[in-house]
Amino acid sequence: MGFYMPLKRSALLFFVLLVFFLFAGCATKDLQPIAVKGFYEVDKKQLNSILSRLNSQEDGENSWINLEKGIKENIKYLSRKPADGVAVKYGNMEITWGMLARTNSELLEILPELEISPELLRDKFAWFALSPRTLLTGYYEPNLEASLTPDPAYPYPLYRVPGDLKILDLGKFHYRWKGQQLIYKMEGDSVVPYDDRKSIDFEGSLQNKGLEVAWVRDLVDVFILQIQGSGRLLLADGSVKHILYAGKNGQKYVSLGKVLINRGLMAKEGMSMQGIRSFLKGNPELIEELLITNPSYVFFRVDDVGPFGAMNAPLTSMASVAVDSRVLPLGSLAILTTKLPQEGTDKKKPFTKMVMAQDRGGAIKGTRVDLFCGSGPDAEFLAGHLKSWSHLYLPISRESLNRQTEESEQ
Repeated sequence: MGFYMPLKRSALLFFVLLVFFLFAGCATKDLQPIAVKGFYEVDKKQLNSILSRLNSQEDGENSWINLEKGIKENIKYLSRKPADGVAVKYGNMEITWGMLARTNSELLEILPELEISPELLRDKFAWFALSPRTLLTGYYEPNLEASLTPDPAYPYPLYRVPGDLKILDLGKFHYRWKGQQLIYKMEGDSVVPYDDRKSIDFEGSLQNKGLEVAWVRDLVDVFILQIQGSGRLLLADGSVKHILYAGKNGQKYVSLGKVLINRGLMAKEGMSMQGIRSFLKGNPELIEELLITNPSYVFFRVDDVGPFGAMNAPLTSMASVAVDSRVLPLGSLAILTTKLPQEGTDKKKPFTKMVMAQDRGGAIKGTRVDLFCGSGPDAEFLAGHLKSWSHLYLPISRESLNRQTEESEQ
């Protein structure tokens, strides 16, 4: 008797919950299911819609032939990978380097025909949607007034990688640490973290060591350059040099935008790189206090060409993207569908483009993607304001998929 009543109440409770969930299911049947990580093949109707948007894009820079150099760089990169090696396993789909190489090669072959025969994209490739959807942000090449020699008008240095900076591949010690590095320096017999932003920019720890590669006018420009990863140096004689990423100090990256929001100094709505720059310009007394909240520091090199991505290949404006290569391997192609902010209006413009995964970023995790917007004022605006939910559709050569199926059946 002691157990009878609780069981009876349990049955009643189960019945009430069952009725609740049945009715709740009726009320919410139109809600989207929770996205599951993976690549999911796109059906014919959805693919036709995507390709229609791609082909109707009214953008002179959307010409297929503009992708030729980037695709050739992809092929060069992928040719150095083992064809049967796994490039990524995400969800239930396994993609090999060979599949990516063949996809790039086949697209390169049909590039000249796509303006007239876009249906080749449907015939040649199977298409897979990346899930969950993508948060799209942007980065660009900032312009900095600079000098390659010391000059009082340009007081803030850009440094090369210091000789005492050491890098340890932790994957050599344990498989769980594969792909992870320890960046450090030695102080006597002790291993210590490398100098942070406060030490370098405000305490002069790298001064008088011959590490400067250029000097610029504004410390905030240095900070923004380090976030973007590369830029253009505008020299007094009218020439231009590329200032390119060469390494980092290994300290944690902290978003200054989040710091400003958390301290109540700026609103979350409308947060942008331009807004941050404007705030710092209007509050110079806070510059040191705020910049040192991000201890991460980037080192550079100067070149005549650039910018380059993680594949050590030149980036293509509005077509190269930075990715988390554990989700989307370097050398991948994808159709990106999104909406881009427009200066002077709250409205966003639809944008559909074939993009190339050619770069990585410290803040790019999961399905998030960073679009390289180019250089100049328009690129700065777009990169500073771009934050849109987007979709990526990955093409895979049908021939390579058929081969994989045949091999698995043998």
